[in-house]
Amino acid sequence: MTKYRLEAFSDGVIAIAITIMVLEMKIPHGNGLEDLRPLLPAFLSYVLSFVFVGIYWNNHHHMLHTCATVTGAILWNNLHLLFWLSLFPFAAGWMGENHFTAAPTALYGIVLLMAALAYYLLQGSIIRAQGANSILKAAIGRDWKGKLSPVLYLVAILVTLYSPRIAQIILGIAALIWLVPDRRIEKCVAASHAS
Repeated sequence: MTKYRLEAFSDGVIAIAITIMVLEMKIPHGNGLEDLRPLLPAFLSYVLSFVFVGIYWNNHHHMLHTCATVTGAILWNNLHLLFWLSLFPFAAGWMGENHFTAAPTALYGIVLLMAALAYYLLQGSIIRAQGANSILKAAIGRDWKGKLSPVLYLVAILVTLYSPRIAQIILGIAALIWLVPDRRIEKCVAASHAS
């Protein structure tokens, strides 16, 4: 299998996840702006999830640009990541429907944590397939963002026991960390093509 088929399949799954998330927002029966107020929690949940899915899609796209070959381990780890990303609509919908209460927020954090771990496993399988001169390994370096994110998700999960609001702020901070595009992979891929 080529990396292009893997990327196309992944893009399709991610696009479906985003579509399902927006379908969770029910159209109000009234025609006034006040009729939109009950949708605010679902909308905020959608926005947060859209940002997270977008971050994964963007970084996944860049990561696959480093691949020359696709191994069985890469395929399975990619499916593992897509499994957790496909749970975003459910977790986001439950959280929005229940106005960001503790249990739905904790589940959302668990899904984020598992997606981060799955991404890390996929990243590792690509690095192993690339060998000693791994473009991806050179690009990510110490990967402070990749190491900090799971810690933030775990802290947010634990904090939901005391304050779901603080947990949501922590999850928002994790998203903000990744909103700034990570150009490390782009630079390494461009440098490897130039040499």
